[in-house]
Amino acid sequence: MRKISFLYSDGCPSHHEALSRLRKIMDQQGIAIEIETINVRTNEQAINLRFRGSPTILIDGRDIDPSSVEGFGLACRTYRLEDGRISPLPSEAMIRKALRGA
Repeated sequence: MRKISFLYSDGCPSHHEALSRLRKIMDQQGIAIEIETINVRTNEQAINLRFRGSPTILIDGRDIDPSSVEGFGLACRTYRLEDGRISPLPSEAMIRKALRGA
């Protein structure tokens, strides 16, 4: 694992908690990589960054849950949790699995 990027939009309030969750899990797993945070402000920027919505976590350029959204654009994102519920945040288990797999 060389790079972790956290992409968000100010218009979606869940990004603060998602970034805290990512940092907490990284600390628990002893991962000391700096997180690149990118505030996506325009739809053009969203398309260029292949932004699937706020919040998005990329590990070495790969989305932790690429199946959750189709297309790119400036929007709030949802994640399907392990129990089938929809959430504006990725679960801790989803983040852990992506970090371990990188």
